[in-house]
Amino acid sequence: MAKNTKKPWQGRFKGQTNKFVEDFTSSINVDYRLAGYDILGSEAHSRMLNSIGILTNSELKKVLAALKKVSKKISDGKMSHKNSLEDIHMHIENELISIIGETAKKIHTGRSRNDQVATDMRMYVRDEILTVLDSINILQKTLIKLAEKYSKSIIPGFTHLQVAQPVTFGFIMMAWFFMLERDKERFTMSFPSVNLCPLGAGALSGSSHKLNRKFVADFLMFDGITDNALDSVSDRDFIVEFISNSSLLMSHLSRFSEEIIIWNSTMYDFVHLDDKVCTGSSIMPQKKNPDVLELIRGKTGSVYGQLVNILTIMKAQPFAYNRDNQEDKPALFDCGDTVIKCLEAMNICLENLKLNINVAKNSAKKGYSTATDFADYLVRKDVPFRDAHEIVGKTVSYAISKKLDLNELSIKEFKSICKSVEDDIYNFLNIEGSVESKKTPGGTSEKEVLKQIKKAKKLINEYEKN
Repeated sequence: MAKNTKKPWQGRFKGQTNKFVEDFTSSINVDYRLAGYDILGSEAHSRMLNSIGILTNSELKKVLAALKKVSKKISDGKMSHKNSLEDIHMHIENELISIIGETAKKIHTGRSRNDQVATDMRMYVRDEILTVLDSINILQKTLIKLAEKYSKSIIPGFTHLQVAQPVTFGFIMMAWFFMLERDKERFTMSFPSVNLCPLGAGALSGSSHKLNRKFVADFLMFDGITDNALDSVSDRDFIVEFISNSSLLMSHLSRFSEEIIIWNSTMYDFVHLDDKVCTGSSIMPQKKNPDVLELIRGKTGSVYGQLVNILTIMKAQPFAYNRDNQEDKPALFDCGDTVIKCLEAMNICLENLKLNINVAKNSAKKGYSTATDFADYLVRKDVPFRDAHEIVGKTVSYAISKKLDLNELSIKEFKSICKSVEDDIYNFLNIEGSVESKKTPGGTSEKEVLKQIKKAKKLINEYEKN
């Protein structure tokens, strides 16, 4: 670190900052990860200053060379942190001054740390969005593979955690796919509002210099510039949106985790998780625990917490920059790190998951799961659905009393409850027939699941082309 660690604002002050206050207000340990964005923004701003005559060509050349040196120093881990310099912006500026002296002091012309950090954060968030989208896409491709592999494999469908109707495992994987597709759409839709450049807004009111904001926006690959200087430095909506979208995504990952944890339990045994994604017990040698999935479920809470965190930071905050916004970075960084890791963890778990086909199929036969098919059968015999519902309910009650499944009842027993029942009833009481009868669009029949897989592949291809 260069010896010149003068604070940029100390001209107004006579006394020294209290050491505790200096440490308390410093953000360098957190915002250090914005360094690459800050250097890129400084390059763009310097080039623009050159284009309007504030930096000469030779001065610009010095600045660009110095920025490269600082960038390398940071990437090599050789730039030390000093709380007296407060944040990453001042650390980089101080390094530049130590390399090229007075010329470095010119590059802050027309900008404030207020619009500087807003620009850094927007560049960071747009990169996080793209990383999340790619991670979702990878997970979706794994779901498609599982759906294809198990498009015919029957498993109980549940409501209220009670066996409801037989479905296929491929059908469930497609349900997960389309949940993630909505997450993808939400992150995609948020991108345009993030991708606007606030640099040039200054502290809150713009600049008296004839800054070319479009030049900077184009260089940094933004779609355009923000419309109002005050809003530019005050706005953290894009962070709230990112964490909000992440919270809903984590809700989905948590629900997937819960399902797999239940299916993997000894009582169900529908799926097998490879040793690669499980851990053991320190006292019970027989245990094989789905800890990765439990951690995804648990980490959902921390992302929810960061959403409340950022909303609370912004609530009732007066306009322009306030130091409260220093606290937006821990919320954002923690959220992004957590979501990206959880997407990768879920993908690894699914790549190491196998369906216990026979166990799942036999379980689907339990709980009178074809009762609704029986009711639909009666409707086709011109029995009103409400009457059919009552008839089937009575039949199930009778079967329970006899400890029999529906397909184990004799035709005589069926007719004693409803005379409309004929010998063909047995064609509708097996789980295979039940699954294949669900031919409405979006249903669980193999044909419909294959249609869903086809659409899913098309969505993946469209994403990967863009």
